[in-house]
Amino acid sequence: QVQLVESGGGLVQAGGSLRLSCAASISIDRINAMGWYRQAPGKQRELVATISNYGRTNYADSVKGRFTISRDNAKNTVYLQMNSLKPEDTAVYYCNANMFGVLYWGQGTQVTVSS
Repeated sequence: QVQLVESGGGLVQAGGSLRLSCAASISIDRINAMGWYRQAPGKQRELVATISNYGRTNYADSVKGRFTISRDNAKNTVYLQMNSLKPEDTAVYYCNANMFGVLYWGQGTQVTVSS
């Protein structure tokens, strides 16, 4: 069982930045991949970025060049640095852990970008 706790969401103006954090209840060395997803009102949950336990990253086209995912194994935490935010980035952001095919989710953190 893996528990994930997100933090760092909030309200920001367009062009601003936020950093989301996801703290895991176990050593993230044991987790195959972690990632961030988001869900806007009336839309399906979508991939934002993932990072493997080897450090390989993957990004949605809509966030490439603006968002950066990283991990701190010593703190069992994954981060999402979000720069140049746009109103269309407004969503609930969820942390995800994939442990040998079993998916775990955090409770989500709201990000609102005003124009």
